[in-house]
This record gives sequence, C-alpha cells and structure tokens, in this order.
Amino acid sequence: MTSDGATGQVVRVVRAEKGALLVLPEDDLDAAPRRAELDRDGLVAEADGSRAVPTVGDLAVVDDDPLGALHVRELLPRRTALVRDSAGRTSQVQVLAANVDVVLVVEHLDPDPALGRVERLLTLAWRSGALPVVVLTKADLVPDPAGMAADVAVTAPGVDVHAVSAADGTGLDALRALLRPGRTFVVVGPSGAGKSTLVNALAGREVMGTGERRADGRGRHTTTHRELVPLRDGALLIDTPGVRGVGLVADPDALDEAFADVAELARGCRFADCRHAGEPGCAVAEAVETGELSARRLDSWHRLAREAAHQARRADARLAAQDRAAVRSRVRGFHRDIRDAGRNRP
Repeated sequence: MTSDGATGQVVRVVRAEKGALLVLPEDDLDAAPRRAELDRDGLVAEADGSRAVPTVGDLAVVDDDPLGALHVRELLPRRTALVRDSAGRTSQVQVLAANVDVVLVVEHLDPDPALGRVERLLTLAWRSGALPVVVLTKADLVPDPAGMAADVAVTAPGVDVHAVSAADGTGLDALRALLRPGRTFVVVGPSGAGKSTLVNALAGREVMGTGERRADGRGRHTTTHRELVPLRDGALLIDTPGVRGVGLVADPDALDEAFADVAELARGCRFADCRHAGEPGCAVAEAVETGELSARRLDSWHRLAREAAHQARRADARLAAQDRAAVRSRVRGFHRDIRDAGRNRP
C-alpha cells in the first residue's frame, strides 16, 4: 500500500537499468524478475512528495497497466542506505544499496590489505545504519592469514573480521552462519578483492562472473553493475562494482563508530572540542606518543574527518541554494499572479 492509501504490489529492486527496474515480488523472491517502467526522468515519488533515483534493494510499489506491463509508482521509505559522495564538484550523493542489514567490507590479503581503504569503507558502512563485517579474501595465498586478520582488526574496533578463501573454503562457514532468511547483505571492496568469487561461494552456484588476475597480481574489474541475488537459504546478497576511490559521506556518529578507539581516547582530552592537532592536554596525542595508538591511525582519522566536514559544507551549500531557488520561484509566482490579476480587471 502507498502513502496515500492506494493499493499496489510491493516489489524489491533487483537491478536498475536505463528507464526501468528489474524487480521481484517482496512476498515471492524466488519468482522470475520482471521489468518495471520508470518515468522519463528516471525518478520515483517518495512518501514525502520528493522524487529520488531508485537503487538496488529498494522497496517500491508497482501497478499493472491493461497490457500487463509494470509501472513504478512509489518508493517506500528506506530502513538503511549505503551512500557515497558523487564524483565531480556537486554535493549530490549516490545511494549504492538500500534496505541492507549487513555490509561485507571485502579486502584482499594478497596483495597486502590497504588499511586506509578498510577504514574508509567501514565509515561508510557505519553511516548506512547496517552492521559492518570485514572479510579478508585469498587467505590461501598468504602464510599467516590469522596474524594478518589480527592486524586488520586493530583498525576495525567492534567489527568481526574473517579471513576466508573461496578456493579451499577456509572461513566460509562463519560467513554462511550470518546468511539468515530475510537478511540482505551488500558486498563492497576494490576490484580484484574477489567479491564476485565470494558471492558465488556463498550462493553455492555461479551468479556473478569472475575475472583472471592481471600480471601484477591485481584482479580485473568484472562486476559492472549492482545486482541483488536471492540465496537458497532466504538471504539476499548485493554485489557491487569495484571501488577505486570512494567519496566519503559520513557524520560524527559514523566516524566515532569506525574510530571507536580514537573516540574513547578523546574522552580524556582536556578540551571537549579537541581536534587532536597539538592542543594541550590531548589524550589522543599522548596515546600516539606512548604507542597505544598508531600515528597512521590518527592520520587516517584526520583525513576522513576533514573529508566528512567538507562534504557536509557542500551539502549545506546545496540545500541553501535549493532554498534560495524555492524563494525565487515563489516570488516570481507572486508577481505573475499580480500581473494576471491586473490584466483581468474590467
């Protein structure tokens, strides 16, 4: 049922295409996907009257026309949303996946994992409202996967970290235990991390194409779109294209979750608004000096905090510009009404 009380079929978005969505009935996810047509601008009405770009994982209401074709009428409110800053100079954000329960942050063990990228993706995951889990792939290619996983776990406080191998099955049982009926997972990580191979292993069948490793040991980009895949046990999995650079969309709460160790140390700073940049009585700086906190970890916190603040300023500027445009539109309408009233006088 839509926000205005009208009836319609509730569907889950499997994939977004140009001018249409592939959708599944929410009450029958084993059915064959159907194509649902979008309006010409590609936007869909939301309950608050705004219009948004639909994405994988969205719940939408569709109607059948007399010829049996589906048309998208409305997006239902999102429980969670994994978003990234869009490319370019605008402050728009891109919703990568909606209504997700668990974000699997996938990073390879071979080559060595990029800790800064893990921290960035964890910040996005905490911001989404879903539960982050770190998955370290290619455990069969390194001599000490458990030790490497422990090193990564230092950068992921409060997050489960799993070292796995799709080649020999190492660690997969722990991930399969998370795949409960009705749960939706999204897989994010760089090209070559083995995301599609992981999805196939968890699905028990080939649902995503995989690529060969390049001569330099890095993987080739294989997934070119985001797609929701129903699994046999009732869970749902969303694979995403590899990320080369992820624009950060975060808030203070997300940063505090991703950097819980820094946030806890900051409670001991002399000043409540301490920026950990040379202020007297900074407990975070003291922890770096004693080795309790790595300088790399603090540098990463500073970098992501600056990016988040910059994105927030851009968003505020965009909202202010929208408000100004709305005021100008109302003023023009007021003047037009006055002119029309003048012309209609006897």
